[in-house]
Amino acid sequence: MHERGNEEHRWGVILAGGDGNRLRPLTHLVFDDDRPKQFCPLLDGKTLLAQTRLRIAGTVDLGRTLFALSKALEPFYQDKLAKVPAIQKVVQPSNRGTLPAILWSLLRIVQLDEHAVVAFFPSDHYYSQEGKFIAGITSGYELAELHAESIILLGAVADRPEIEYGWIEPETPVADRSGNQLTRVRRFWEKPSSEIAKRLLDQGCLWNTFVMVGRASAFMKMIRQTAPIIYRDFGSILTQPGLGMEAELMESFYERLPIADFSKLVLSANTEGLSVASLGDIGWSDLGDPRRLITTLFETGMENPWVSSGSCNQCGVSLA
Repeated sequence: MHERGNEEHRWGVILAGGDGNRLRPLTHLVFDDDRPKQFCPLLDGKTLLAQTRLRIAGTVDLGRTLFALSKALEPFYQDKLAKVPAIQKVVQPSNRGTLPAILWSLLRIVQLDEHAVVAFFPSDHYYSQEGKFIAGITSGYELAELHAESIILLGAVADRPEIEYGWIEPETPVADRSGNQLTRVRRFWEKPSSEIAKRLLDQGCLWNTFVMVGRASAFMKMIRQTAPIIYRDFGSILTQPGLGMEAELMESFYERLPIADFSKLVLSANTEGLSVASLGDIGWSDLGDPRRLITTLFETGMENPWVSSGSCNQCGVSLA
């Protein structure tokens, strides 16, 4: 009974409000419009958003899955998410970075379930070992339920000194009573130099997937400590009753809201409450870059009519 109760407090948020600028040369070439990558059928005929939904469906109930979106992108998702209740769609007036999207989603969830444990999922990732990824998410929820004050970041084992990824440098592993391993976060490295990336690889540091899980209260506490003004302003607006009133008030608020990055303003500013758990070697790739996307297609043997043997020269990428 206790385990069932925990599952009923597990929530997920799919972050799908980004503009997809880095992949825009490729997506514009293929679809002849400005749809961001998460709404493009780039892998096996499914959009990256649809693949993310399917990937997490076994660990997060559909009725407890929220979508962080942007109003400007509505033409690209209104049909695909037409059956999703409005309460599960956090539709921002515009894209102002990951911090507003995450905070608004948290405040929505807390209104529905004050005991929520929340996992956040970017919508532009690929995992060749999806079974391992799902097992890691399940373990992440369990760890977050045991460690109420921790936000747990899920890192991927690095296999090269990648300079376009963020890295997590861990402290000494700490065993918890479930037998899993939690490691405290010492530092974040965002797109390090080649020399630093090689050192991080040699030290066994992990790639930052930006998949993270924790109690909603732990996320809120960390945001309140690191970004108190934006926390206060969001909280004062989102206490208004009804989604209609909320949308109207947020429209004018977003016009003066600066872009705010969750990693830089929150995670990097206070690592004290952060832990990292390794997902292992799961074949993870961030598909935000044309070269990584096309490399993934060729390495996995997936077919797409817009990719010819070894090159996509029109969007400035060649694998020859």
